Amino acid sequence: MVIPITPRQSKKINALIRKLCCNYVDGNCLLLDDGEEHSCVQCISRYGIYCNYFKNAVLPADNALHAEIVRPAGRKQCQICKTHFVPKAKNQRYCPDCATIQKRKKAAERQRRKRAAQL
Repeated sequence: MVIPITPRQSKKINALIRKLCCNYVDGNCLLLDDGEEHSCVQCISRYGIYCNYFKNAVLPADNALHAEIVRPAGRKQCQICKTHFVPKAKNQRYCPDCATIQKRKKAAERQRRKRAAQL
């Protein structure tokens, strides 16, 4: 099964391959080595993920890119930090990290208004 990608994602994928893939050597793939040198399939593809090793071992190293490409149904994008997350409620707008920060800001604002109303 081929996972479709965009050209922008392809650039990030190629950088990840060059940096983290242990089978990538000078543009060639060691997994495909049968006595002859073969180009890395994932580096030359621009429209999909074809390499299972890349998909399972290298792609999870970049959480944001992994969530963007292999996003299961029901993922949302945080309105503050733009990362993808699985919501616990259908109207959830923020990832868990940003939700705690946003909750503190809202509570502080609510207390500020309450004190201002008492004066």
